[in-house]
Amino acid sequence: MIIGAMADTHDRLDAVDKAISFFNSQGVTDVLHAGDLVSPFVVPLFSKLKAKLHFVWGNNEGDRDFVKVRFADIGVTPLGDFAMLQLGGKKIALIHGTDEQIVDSLIKCGCYALVVRGHNHKAEIIERETLVVNPGEVCGYLTGRQTVALIDLQEMHGQIAEL
Repeated sequence: MIIGAMADTHDRLDAVDKAISFFNSQGVTDVLHAGDLVSPFVVPLFSKLKAKLHFVWGNNEGDRDFVKVRFADIGVTPLGDFAMLQLGGKKIALIHGTDEQIVDSLIKCGCYALVVRGHNHKAEIIERETLVVNPGEVCGYLTGRQTVALIDLQEMHGQIAEL
């Protein structure tokens, strides 16, 4: 089972569209968004995503109430500041990652096979007992790189993809 991960889209419509097209072309079953979508006007783009979207809040979300309304229009419910998911028989933590102590605790607790986080815009895969995936930033504003991640839940391996 291959899933996608993205974070830190920051209203970059063209990059969000590229990410959705990429995930659709890869045939992923689910996409985990680790927050910082930012504005409600980005949400309708996700209606083109063929995979199921799992979304948690970031620290830069604007009008959360209207974001919820826009997501409801396409059948998605934001999962809050943290989500525990079960996909492909694996327990997954999805969090934006504003507090590094919380992220570190999720990684070290041994409760999760996978932790997906964002916030620092640093594309990174750390393969150890718990696989840690930071897909980087879709927006490309801080690093100049527009990135997402693909995660193989059977092999417990991730890879960063440039858009």
